[in-house]
Amino acid sequence: MDLGISGRRAAVAAASRGLGFATAAALANEGVHVAICSRDEGAVGEAARTIGHGAVALTVDVSTATGARGFVESARDALGGLDILVTNAGGPPPGNFSSTNVDQYLAAIELNCLSVIAMCDAAVPSMREQRWGRVVAITSLAVRQPMPYLILSNTARAGATGFLKTVAREVAADGVTVNSLQPGMHDTERVQRLGGGDTSGIPAGVIGRPEDFGTVAAFVCSEQARFLTGTAIQVDGGAYAGLL
Repeated sequence: MDLGISGRRAAVAAASRGLGFATAAALANEGVHVAICSRDEGAVGEAARTIGHGAVALTVDVSTATGARGFVESARDALGGLDILVTNAGGPPPGNFSSTNVDQYLAAIELNCLSVIAMCDAAVPSMREQRWGRVVAITSLAVRQPMPYLILSNTARAGATGFLKTVAREVAADGVTVNSLQPGMHDTERVQRLGGGDTSGIPAGVIGRPEDFGTVAAFVCSEQARFLTGTAIQVDGGAYAGLL
């Protein structure tokens, strides 16, 4: 299927590896001009070379609102404009209510909520002006089904999801869609560090492949997905058991 986005310009945050990398690669394979970032200059450069298609590597830390805004601005300058924004960032440390200090929530909220807000604030106004745009936020299944020992992620990403839903309704008439993808267990370094690999709660019976997630993200950015906005889509092999 031709997704109708060849020649579009995309900024994909935290894309030197994992789901961000897979999303950037999927977009590039559709003919999208992609800029990616990481705080690790060597890693992001290698990722851009692997993606190919002229992918632009930017050394930026999006764990703060200032860094997140700076990434969007640098990507826009490098690409000559911006049509697609994929927000993404690493996850905060694991912990539960008893083990987590109140001060830790501030950093987690900046990492997984304020960074999303800052990237959207930098990217969406120009998308509205050009009457076309796609925002896809990579969040977590933890928004829909809070996960034990991930209280910081559960809290911060839920806030980001509320923001995205609100913005989606405000900008829909301007040709800009805003959606989030909620990955379950995928074969990424973070999942491995958290002891992932147990498929007992996944009806599909396997852990997800990042490249399959990237394909879903690319579709959400497509012309065919123009009527899809304000959604939070779980990509989890059926792990979420709720009706809504």
